[in-house]
Amino acid sequence: MAAISVTNVTKSYQRDKTSVPVLNDVSISVQQGEFLALMGPSGSGKTTLLNLIAGIDRPTSGSILVQGIDIATLGETALAKWRAQKVGFIFQFYNLIPVLSAFENVELPLMLTSLSKKERKQQVETALSVVGLADRMTHSPNQLSGGQQQRVAIARAIATDPDIIVADEPTGDLDKLSADEIMTLLERLNSEFGKTIVMVTHDPRAAERAKVVRHLDKGDLLAEEVRS
Repeated sequence: MAAISVTNVTKSYQRDKTSVPVLNDVSISVQQGEFLALMGPSGSGKTTLLNLIAGIDRPTSGSILVQGIDIATLGETALAKWRAQKVGFIFQFYNLIPVLSAFENVELPLMLTSLSKKERKQQVETALSVVGLADRMTHSPNQLSGGQQQRVAIARAIATDPDIIVADEPTGDLDKLSADEIMTLLERLNSEFGKTIVMVTHDPRAAERAKVVRHLDKGDLLAEEVRS
């Protein structure tokens, strides 16, 4: 069974009295343990598709099955609980809380779980160790480089041990060296830890690290490009 199965999904937004189409009858299947890159020009629908897969947005029509669950049919409370357990989010601009330490930022999603303080501490330390920041736990975001902040954001994304990671332009705000380090880390999460990753990127170098690349153009999904 595919980890993610998007079938005949259409998405439109209402602007005044006009319906603006963003995705046109899109179908895509992502296998368990796959690393998929979505590419395309601005306005092509990449981030919209990512948000639909992550349960942040809902389709106008069509179905989105994630591990067999049609997330488009879940109520808001059930959807929020599902997202917290199953999906890790990585954003272009990190979205770290400036007044919190790296440890506290990573711990945030765990505060919504039933884990004890000791269990949370263990998972935060494991996540920060995986991203190579075990020695930066007490640092605040402004004491870290852009690449280190993105590593903290990745640690936060994997702290709950989600099956799926969605990344929206994870290297978009980084220099080439930091971007390469982040992509190596994502590759490791995919190959070593078996995470299914769906990544939106404008960067061809970042897309080269994915196993499958799909292009969107004006809401239409183009032919598949599989890398060896």
